[in-house]
Amino acid sequence: MIEKIAKTILIAVIFALILSACSEAELPPSVDIIRPVKFFDLVEVSESAARTYSGSVEADTQANISFRVSGTLLNLPVEVGDRVEKGKLLAQLDSRDLTIGVREAEAQLSNARATLRNADSNYDRIRELYENDNTSKSELDSVRAAAESAKAQLRVAQQAVSNSRLQLSYSKVYAPASCEVSDKFVKVNENIAPGQSVLKLNCGTCADVRVSVPETVIGRIGRGDRVSVQVDAFPNQQFEAAVDEVAVAMDAESSAFPVVVKLKDGCDLVRAGMAAEVNFRFNAEASSKRLIVPGIALGEDRHGRYVFVLEPAEEGLWRAKRRAVEVDTEVQNGFNILSGLSAGERIVTAGVRRISDDMLVKLYENGNP
Repeated sequence: MIEKIAKTILIAVIFALILSACSEAELPPSVDIIRPVKFFDLVEVSESAARTYSGSVEADTQANISFRVSGTLLNLPVEVGDRVEKGKLLAQLDSRDLTIGVREAEAQLSNARATLRNADSNYDRIRELYENDNTSKSELDSVRAAAESAKAQLRVAQQAVSNSRLQLSYSKVYAPASCEVSDKFVKVNENIAPGQSVLKLNCGTCADVRVSVPETVIGRIGRGDRVSVQVDAFPNQQFEAAVDEVAVAMDAESSAFPVVVKLKDGCDLVRAGMAAEVNFRFNAEASSKRLIVPGIALGEDRHGRYVFVLEPAEEGLWRAKRRAVEVDTEVQNGFNILSGLSAGERIVTAGVRRISDDMLVKLYENGNP
């Protein structure tokens, strides 16, 4: 037993001596890794005098056709795609109940006229008797009131006839202008409620295109400005158009300003629902010098957006300095920079997320992207 304990102590002592010798041995020096990066030299460029925004084609005027009265749909003589001229019959309800209503009102009107004639005749007779002192003043007042009441009842009956005839006219709907039928919502023999959509019409001579424009550009767009439109269905054609509507308030859903342009040609080709792009051409004087940074050069974390600016260090090496930047809007080649950078500075493009502040880097040959 004593021999086992002594052997264990001896092994522990030898192991401790070995560890001590290893710690005293000289370790190889650490080697810094110099990462290669691509770079971009900042220059001021003229902001493009043109902008293109995507949107969709809409009819010049869209109308949902409905009845003002209820009834059973008797006739629907149009189909989707039909071209209808102003005044053409579009739909008709079964009008028998409404016709009966007109006849009842006309009968009440005839009765009111007869009642008035009788009241007027009675008033003339009693007035003559009163003038000859053959009747009392109270009886004269009574027949006068009856005659005035009969006149009022006649006016009510006349208004009832007008209203019933108007209700009968509501059993038919006509095209409000020269339009195309774009959709049908009901079928013959269906019961139709007042205000229920029956047909959808696209009216007007030429279509519109609606796009959403950011707040940085909306101030440079005005009614009447000439623009060009390219429709996806006709990729090799450009259609001339003009700005027709410019919103004064931002749309809550898109966080942009709706702008409507009206086509000047291609009216027979372009149809509602097609995808389109509108190209706005601004005056050259409105363009400004800006710093454009490639999107790949921008980093972002909880502190905001940043870039790495390259400063000369040792021979052949550069030091990457993190710098916060303020970004305006995205453009075709990158982002507009409002503050944080100056023309002539050199920034890192590729490898932003693999380097840290104050790190030494080297540049790729032909490092400009």
